[in-house]
Amino acid sequence: MSEPLLRVERLKKYFPITSGIFGKQVGQVKAVDDLSFTVYKGETLGIVGESGCGKSTTGRMLLRLIEPTEGSILFEDQEITRLSKSELRKVRREMQMIFQDPFASLNPRHTVEKILEEPLIVHGIGSKQERKKKVQEMLEVVGLSSYHAKRYPHQFSGGQRQRIGIARALMTRPKLIIADEPVSALDVSIQAQVLNLLEDLQKEFGLTYIFIAHDLGVVRHISDRVGVMYLGRMVELAESENLYNNPKHPYTKALLSAVPIPDPEYKQEKQLLVGDLPSPSNPPTGCAFHTRCDACMEICKTVKPELKEVEEGHYVACHLYS
Repeated sequence: MSEPLLRVERLKKYFPITSGIFGKQVGQVKAVDDLSFTVYKGETLGIVGESGCGKSTTGRMLLRLIEPTEGSILFEDQEITRLSKSELRKVRREMQMIFQDPFASLNPRHTVEKILEEPLIVHGIGSKQERKKKVQEMLEVVGLSSYHAKRYPHQFSGGQRQRIGIARALMTRPKLIIADEPVSALDVSIQAQVLNLLEDLQKEFGLTYIFIAHDLGVVRHISDRVGVMYLGRMVELAESENLYNNPKHPYTKALLSAVPIPDPEYKQEKQLLVGDLPSPSNPPTGCAFHTRCDACMEICKTVKPELKEVEEGHYVACHLYS
């Protein structure tokens, strides 16, 4: 395994719930609750889970687009949570994000050239002529043409707009890219093209990805390791093939049993989840999954399981393996 690029330790994000005309705090939503993981140089770490599990909040916290409530984010051994705005700007040159909605994330009043040039201007990279040249080069790299630079976002299809979003993220030549559901808004045939493009760019530029998604098939295709989140916590983390072929946590097993397999002869045993996802404003005590788990024991109701290594490189937060 190569050296760590990013270390996340005990990361938390609680949003306040207010009530009344004076906005008195009456509770809090635990969007991310005690999250720890490491990302290594050159790898793709996939993060999966149901809607509302805290995946996107985590991605935004890593760039400090959302301020963490508690915890540590170390990027190349530099503590990001304590940086001033000017110091953070320098680090953001090395960390970029690809957003889910390729239309909402692009300014409709700006040409593609202006959108792509903006990161270079912000970070003071190159002269006007050099920036123009770099924009044209990057458009070619992501599979568009240099003449597209003068067009506006509404003149492109969804897949082309996402390519522009990818080009913008690459303009400063970052080391880490956080891709927040980058293909979920696209047609299935376009998804494969964008995923293949991301893989090609990773090899070409030596990129490291954190790939956030809820589609397990997509995550398996692109990820080296996969982390499964449930209600703001990491419940399982392992190498991609190991996790898909040998899931340990009952929640991971239920998620994987819901993935359709394109074989009419294949009989798959379904593991249906009972009940609804608990509210993050009032999560269950002990293991957050115990209210829906068919393997629930008494200890699960009171004691929160720690994420432990049960096999080499395979981490699980479950009392079945403690």
